[in-house]
Amino acid sequence: MFVLAHGQHLFSENSPPILTLDRSWDIPIFEPVGSIITRVKAFDQENDTLRFGLEMIDPNKKNPFVIDPETGVVKLKESLEKRGGEKFLMYVTVNDGHLTMKSEVFINIKNSNGNGTKDSSFNKSPRPGYYPPYLLPNHPIVQQQQPQPDIVSPPKIISTLEHVIPTKQKTEKNFITTVKQDEEDEETMTTTSPSPPPPFISTKINVTANSTNVSSNEIAYTIIPTAVVCGIIFSTVLVAFLFRRKLIKYRNKMQKDDLRKESHGGIILEDPIAMHHWRGPRAFSNRYEGWDSDRAPMNEDQNPPPIQNDRDIIKPGDKWEFPRHHLKVFNILGEGCFGQVWRCEALNIDGREGTTVVAVKTLKESAGEKERKDLLQELEVMKSLEPHPNIVRLLGCCTKKDPLFVIMEFVSLGKLQSYLRNSRAERCYGNMHGESKTLTSRDLTSFAYQCARGMEFLSNKGIIHRDLAARNILVNNDQVCKVADFGFARDIIGSHVYERKSEGRLPIRWMAPESLYDNIFSVKSDVWGFGVLIWEIVTLGSTPYPGLAAADVMRKVRDGYRLEKPEHCRRELYNIMYYCWDKDPKERPSFQELVTLLEQLLLSETDYIELDRFPDHSYYNMISLSGEKL
Repeated sequence: MFVLAHGQHLFSENSPPILTLDRSWDIPIFEPVGSIITRVKAFDQENDTLRFGLEMIDPNKKNPFVIDPETGVVKLKESLEKRGGEKFLMYVTVNDGHLTMKSEVFINIKNSNGNGTKDSSFNKSPRPGYYPPYLLPNHPIVQQQQPQPDIVSPPKIISTLEHVIPTKQKTEKNFITTVKQDEEDEETMTTTSPSPPPPFISTKINVTANSTNVSSNEIAYTIIPTAVVCGIIFSTVLVAFLFRRKLIKYRNKMQKDDLRKESHGGIILEDPIAMHHWRGPRAFSNRYEGWDSDRAPMNEDQNPPPIQNDRDIIKPGDKWEFPRHHLKVFNILGEGCFGQVWRCEALNIDGREGTTVVAVKTLKESAGEKERKDLLQELEVMKSLEPHPNIVRLLGCCTKKDPLFVIMEFVSLGKLQSYLRNSRAERCYGNMHGESKTLTSRDLTSFAYQCARGMEFLSNKGIIHRDLAARNILVNNDQVCKVADFGFARDIIGSHVYERKSEGRLPIRWMAPESLYDNIFSVKSDVWGFGVLIWEIVTLGSTPYPGLAAADVMRKVRDGYRLEKPEHCRRELYNIMYYCWDKDPKERPSFQELVTLLEQLLLSETDYIELDRFPDHSYYNMISLSGEKL
């Protein structure tokens, strides 16, 4: 555990020093006085003069060590002969003249007989070796308080029998047995533990002389019912386990059948039902023809297909409604399990005369009523938004009859995730300021800043995205990032919190702990996902938590594990990610604060992402095998 102590300062004025040391010291009881126990090392980014120190956590314990304040060499200053078996905690400190970092160390003084070995319950923290302070503009440093691990060790046992017991069995070497004569008929056995750390244990058992012989019938009456109950419990658990295993296999088979329907190779050979009306002469003509030219014309007063939800009913005078016969399809841009996005041309849309290239989102033939409602929900969210440079714009919709069309602006370079991965493959990066055709550190920092601005706009409108990731950010030719894909988005302006109750594929690697385990989503859970998005940008589109399965990610995130700092990323930028991953949602920064922090990085002349040090071997892209969203 690392603790940052003392002082207050603004963001980026002075970074804390970083300690490197062995946090578990096993020392023999006969270790000579003056011998070197360990060497503590520290690093400070500002190259300040560092001074080391030692602090006892328990003031009643005597410190047997001394540390050189300049070199960090820890030596034994007094004999440990009378302290065998002791285990205690202390702090190793380092101060750079501004801040003091503390690292907790476990000391285990071993007896000559081998007792006092390291407690297996003492494990190192799964977090990175440095827990950065929560630094925000005009905010003081909050000391990170973490509970100390309990030191539990088996006490030595001294047994005293106050009556002569006729036996020839030898006691174990860790027991001392004293036999005394007594005229009474009772035997008293007292067990105590002289070990200081655990609480004092005193147990007295009074046994009559006649109770030493237990009949075999009493043993049978006790063992047989116990065995029967255990057998019933074991059988029940076994049956439940086999049933659950069979159920999981059935669900996995159904999921695989659904995934087989998904196209992985681009355009599917069989046109979906949403595109059936684009067959025929339109493929060989540049004219805009009526959608139903080969059928009887549809009257304006004809009712659209029934919609179960009153909220989904489209009003007659909807300004967003666009005539579908003014659309002409070209090619598919992308698709998921139930939806597709097509590149089209629209005639006289968005107040412009002539044709405009647009992106049209629609449903696949395998989609059901739930997916239809989700698309209408996404449409309602986009209708409520004013134009913003970092949000994909809605241009119109076709909802009077099926298939539903959501018409959006066309963003030329596509997904940010693919854009970053393609730039990594080109192997031509530059760390220069100003215009450049290759990706620079400033470009990547700007991507994070623009995404923060878009999310600030959404959060101010009371909207949570719930699926913020590089795959849902689009980039145009001017390298402007736009937040897209509002299929998961919800309007929470009333309660500020949304509880998920439906099933579906989840972006596990981008989700906060409260979303993973409690199905609770808020603006602060979007902030968590934004921290993972910055990590994606820094690693040029790598999959978060590489090498871990989805279940392992969920467990490790719950236990406090966080994505490690990429070696080519500066501490200032990684700190911003780390603030977003606070376990307490209330302690995470707002998007307004994130915009301010990233803007400060953009205004400086420092390259916070050293692309020439990018380690290709350390990051890779994963293919989803468990149904999670990647």
